[in-house]
Amino acid sequence: MLKYKFEETRKVKQFLIELEALKILFSQMKALLHVEENLRRESLLKSALFSARVEGNPLSLEKMKFASEEKKITDLKKIEVFNLLRAYKYLYRSKYPYNLNLSFIKNLHQMTMKNISSNADKFRTDPWAIFNQAGVAIYLAPSPFRLPKLMNEFIQLSRNLKYEIPIKAAILQFLFEKIHPFADGNGRVGRLISTFVMNRGKYRFRDLVSIEEVIDKNRQHYYQALEPSLETTLLVEFFLKSLVEQAKSVLSRLNEKKEELPEDFLLPRRQEILEIIKDHPYCSFDFICRRFLAVNPKTLHYDLNQLQKKGFIFKAGKTRGVKYKARE
Repeated sequence: MLKYKFEETRKVKQFLIELEALKILFSQMKALLHVEENLRRESLLKSALFSARVEGNPLSLEKMKFASEEKKITDLKKIEVFNLLRAYKYLYRSKYPYNLNLSFIKNLHQMTMKNISSNADKFRTDPWAIFNQAGVAIYLAPSPFRLPKLMNEFIQLSRNLKYEIPIKAAILQFLFEKIHPFADGNGRVGRLISTFVMNRGKYRFRDLVSIEEVIDKNRQHYYQALEPSLETTLLVEFFLKSLVEQAKSVLSRLNEKKEELPEDFLLPRRQEILEIIKDHPYCSFDFICRRFLAVNPKTLHYDLNQLQKKGFIFKAGKTRGVKYKARE
């Protein structure tokens, strides 16, 4: 039987109060459609990338921004991020079950491990343990033959927990990782499960808040909160604190925008090109190309022409000596 301990500490209560206040602020904020769409796109990529980084993926946000434009992606590290990106996008749609079920969880694992593992959506068949630096096992996961029963209990528990939604999301993530039903990808799927619970519980913050970046920056605290024990309180506190921190950060960015500017209507890559030109006045085409190695030069020429036509930039010089500068 699944067991866990949880104490609703003073910190937990305070974080819950802050989250409720933040929900109200997000719901009352004036909609800036194009600004929010750009932030939402960035938030989804960050969720995918930093969830992968928690598990040791070394890729940076800069390297992943336009990696999707590569003709054929064979790098397993990039495949891992794009798999997660598809999974997170799936969770922000409405066509999924109201409650967790085993088929849904296996589907999340299938999406996460596609083209990475031949055991996608299959329970592990071998023992699994966590070892300390001395090579001593400090946690032994449940035996493989117990996994079907434990996962059924997990599903039932997900429907019966009476805690507030953010607490429930953190506890379920904790328990899923303790069961460790798959040979690989449990951390990534666990974070997808907590996202699912938050979304279904209407803690979406306009789909702009991603806590995976906070987790990646505070890996040691995150790992400590998941240390072998029945105690979930540390992870709940960490989870709620991360949500509050990221929600406040996004809210601050939105508050800086009183209205939408013309550049907010640009495609993401063109926004990026414009920012580069603003930061590096009179930069060359070669300079811009080096910032977008995955993008065809003809495509970049077209982007620059469109930015010129719309009055965002102008060029000085001719042919190979041409330089670009943003208009004041």
